[in-house]
Amino acid sequence: MSTSATTDSLSRADLFAERLAAVPREPGVYTMRGKSGQILYVGKSISLRNRLRSYFSNETKLRGKTKRLVGQIHDFDYIVAESEREALLLENSLIKQHKPRFNARLKDDKTYPYIKVDLDDEFPRVYFTRRRSKRDGARYFGPYASAYSVRTTLDLLKKLFPYRSCTMKITGEEERPCLEYHIKRCVAPCTGYADKEEYDKVIEQVITFLQGDTNKVVVELQEAMTEAAENLEFERAAALRDRLNAMKIVYEDQKVVGIGQEDMDVIACEKGSDEAWIDVFFIRRGSMVGRDNFIMAGTYDDTDPHIIAKFIEQFYIAGNPHMPRRLLTQTEPEDIHVLQELLTENRGAKMEINVPKRGPKRKLVDMAHENAVQGLSQLKLKWQSNSDLMGRALDDLQEALSLPNRPYRIECYDISHIQGTSSVAAMSVFENGAPATSQYRRFKINTVDGNDDFASMREVLTRRFKRLNAVREKAATESTDPTKPSDSFGITPDLVLIDGGKGQLSAALATMLHLGVADIPLASIAKKEEELFTPDSSEPIRLPRNAPSLFVLQQVRDEAHRFAITYHRKTRGRTSLKSALDLVPGIGPSRKRALMRRFGSLKAIREASELELASTPGMTQRLAEKVKDYL
Repeated sequence: MSTSATTDSLSRADLFAERLAAVPREPGVYTMRGKSGQILYVGKSISLRNRLRSYFSNETKLRGKTKRLVGQIHDFDYIVAESEREALLLENSLIKQHKPRFNARLKDDKTYPYIKVDLDDEFPRVYFTRRRSKRDGARYFGPYASAYSVRTTLDLLKKLFPYRSCTMKITGEEERPCLEYHIKRCVAPCTGYADKEEYDKVIEQVITFLQGDTNKVVVELQEAMTEAAENLEFERAAALRDRLNAMKIVYEDQKVVGIGQEDMDVIACEKGSDEAWIDVFFIRRGSMVGRDNFIMAGTYDDTDPHIIAKFIEQFYIAGNPHMPRRLLTQTEPEDIHVLQELLTENRGAKMEINVPKRGPKRKLVDMAHENAVQGLSQLKLKWQSNSDLMGRALDDLQEALSLPNRPYRIECYDISHIQGTSSVAAMSVFENGAPATSQYRRFKINTVDGNDDFASMREVLTRRFKRLNAVREKAATESTDPTKPSDSFGITPDLVLIDGGKGQLSAALATMLHLGVADIPLASIAKKEEELFTPDSSEPIRLPRNAPSLFVLQQVRDEAHRFAITYHRKTRGRTSLKSALDLVPGIGPSRKRALMRRFGSLKAIREASELELASTPGMTQRLAEKVKDYL
């Protein structure tokens, strides 16, 4: 059953309120449509009425992606399902079909490649394919994230197993084998050098290896080599020895210590601005047989549990032909019980999703997450290295913020503290869209007590732009070139970016007006909604979520935040190392050493009586009372 609501003479809010009363409280799937009828979002719920009402009942409380989605909805549909499980399957199918821009979705998921072992052929081939059929009798392994991943695996297989790569019809009557036979990459069934039974043994080993049972293949090769040597077939034994040595190297490289002989996939994600990098380790029989990575698009405002759930739905439940006994994830995915039920059904045997907390399995998850972090970082760096794209991004940024020049040099400032303690600030610098790390600067806040970000920002900007004014004055009096200062603080930025909203922008603007540097363009970026504020606009500027210009600003902001956090931790670490005894008036280095020599630790000093403290050399009854009071 399905229904829809459209806008005509009634207002959208009135029309939706009227229609929502008729929506059933049953499980199902709903679609949100835009002005031209395109599907913007697909969702599921165990109660359609409650979920749909949540979008329109109080729009002022909506945030982030949901707020932007609701602002573009002109129609909605829903389909009633028999169960939450059926709703999940239908939701996944609609996402794959329509690729709605507000849904987290795998990029290019319809074209993932596989390795195919064509068992219908009398002498099966092993090759790359993007089409998978459940009725052709072939074995499929994958899907892989890219053609490169498949070809790398095929190259390894060809070195280890001498199966044929040609497409000719095998009759066994060819006069001479091809070059692959002479370099030991094929057993040449075309000439009859290998019969069907021997060739089938090679294919069986290929399948066993792709399933992850490397150890079994090693044992079989060892037995075959020994048998050939005993039969005085020394050339065949030597070929088997070479394959065995190559297999042992692969096997040793693959072993994962401490997890036994389990089959599992390890899944971790790292989220960017509107996309997430998924890293997957494939563990079979306790060995890592492969690793792949995937990009999930449309993940802005989505949580890690939501992203991982959507990845599992679209990668595994949508038809992964070779599924392990267990999935290890960095965090528990949404709808875990429904996911496990569907995974078990697809696999034909029990399948679990676990979140390890400690031990070798947790280390595997952490390693996968670190790979995801590095992968996303490399993706960003690759994007930054595209000079044409970067140039267009900076041009778009100039137009969006009404800047007088292309923002070649962007400086961003961020404050970091914990409840007003150990306050510091950092300045990141990007030139032509790339980080200029040698020009990053950090500041220890000296004039502000407590939690006052506005005052801290005033101090930082004052210290920075006083230096700029000094360089400008020197250039004016000495007739030097102001565009080539020896001090990096003497370089005039094309844009100053503040991490924060309108309040932080106002504080920064007042400071820059006071210092006489109002000619330098100023903007702030509020992280929650990624809104931009400028002094000349009363309304926030919202760049498209996938705009390269927004990505540039996010990178500058994130670098300032990272640099500030790093410095704050370092400063706080130094403070925390100071002994509590240093805070007691009258306890200097000599008395501190005497107390530590007698009692051995701060804990023992705290537990000692006033009499014991007072009897320590250099101590008095009054000082002993102070120590007890402070500790």
